[in-house]
Amino acid sequence: MPLALLALAVGAFGIGTTEFVIMGLLPEVADDLHVSIPTAGHLVSAYALGVVIGAPLLATLTARMPRRKVLIGLMLLFIAGNTLSAFAPGYDWLLAARFLSGLPHGAFFGVGAVVATGLAAPDRKARAVSLMFLGLTIANIVGVPAATLMGQHFGWRSTFLGVSVIGVLAVVSLAFLVPHDTTQAPAAGLRGELAALRSLPVWLALGTTVAGFGALFAAYSYITPMLTDAAGYADTSVTLLLALFGVGATAGNLLGGRLADRSMRGTLFGGLTSLAVVLALFPALMTTRWTAALAVVLLGTAAFVTSSPLLLMVMEKASSAPSLASSANQAAFNLANAGGAWIGGLALSAGFGVTSPAVAGVGLALLGLGVAVTAWVVDRRRAVPGRERVVATHVAEQERALQS
Repeated sequence: MPLALLALAVGAFGIGTTEFVIMGLLPEVADDLHVSIPTAGHLVSAYALGVVIGAPLLATLTARMPRRKVLIGLMLLFIAGNTLSAFAPGYDWLLAARFLSGLPHGAFFGVGAVVATGLAAPDRKARAVSLMFLGLTIANIVGVPAATLMGQHFGWRSTFLGVSVIGVLAVVSLAFLVPHDTTQAPAAGLRGELAALRSLPVWLALGTTVAGFGALFAAYSYITPMLTDAAGYADTSVTLLLALFGVGATAGNLLGGRLADRSMRGTLFGGLTSLAVVLALFPALMTTRWTAALAVVLLGTAAFVTSSPLLLMVMEKASSAPSLASSANQAAFNLANAGGAWIGGLALSAGFGVTSPAVAGVGLALLGLGVAVTAWVVDRRRAVPGRERVVATHVAEQERALQS
């Protein structure tokens, strides 16, 4: 695998750290800025909003630029957002800085996926994407706990300064490791990128992302009360258990990359089916501590097996102009975050029990599987006329040869 993938992974590590670390620092931020914890929680939403808006917007605006320069520019914007977060004089300024930090998130992963697949051999494209996302999953194991401890001991502002340093390392890595000749501006340009979003298969692929990862976030958003109220873990053990989720996500990401290079559709169908099974078993697995820990690992593994094939499916359906489509996939991921948490919350509020969000996630996983199967059927039907034209052309050529 090209060493340039390391530069993409470093950027992904920084992005993953800044996205999730704020959740562990909300009490410190709320106390320092004299706001309530629910008000401080809007900082999470501001980042997600930045991702949803920034992913298609920045991918569109940079459609004619060389991708290496785009990646470096996005990381510079990432550094600016986190530096402003560190020096924000008040809550409103921090809210705006978090929104700014989220803007480059989706576009970086979208453009980075295009660069990663362009650098890899044809039979290793999914593996290349999974290695880029390795930075994101490792951030949940190492980056977020370390940054949280830094914020708790040296103040929450030091965390964002530390993340900015990671951004600087990513810029240096991108500048020296990503080659110029493999990342030139796409020929399709802005019009071609926008035309990609008029394709039904692209929207079916994005719908699969929303439903499939919505299933994950329906359960994961409420994993803490499941572990404490159902499995009997102490609050102090939750951080370690969430690191186990990162371990499972890392394993699933690497496994999905390898399997998707052999069968993209098979890996996607198998991953969504496995996710539905794991979520259906959650009420039983959350009855003892060791099975609850196992459930957390299995959840991360089953969910992230689908990350590489989902992104590759979007890029495949928009093969002439994949940057905008793959960036839109990151926006779809964040919509899944918000929508899945909302649906899981409805199940919890209805009084169906502390593990009911996982059961609600089963329905979303099956919905994602249904959308993925629909996309497969549409592809097969669209391929039939193409084969008929090939056969007709071949027959016509044979007839002309006989006549001559």
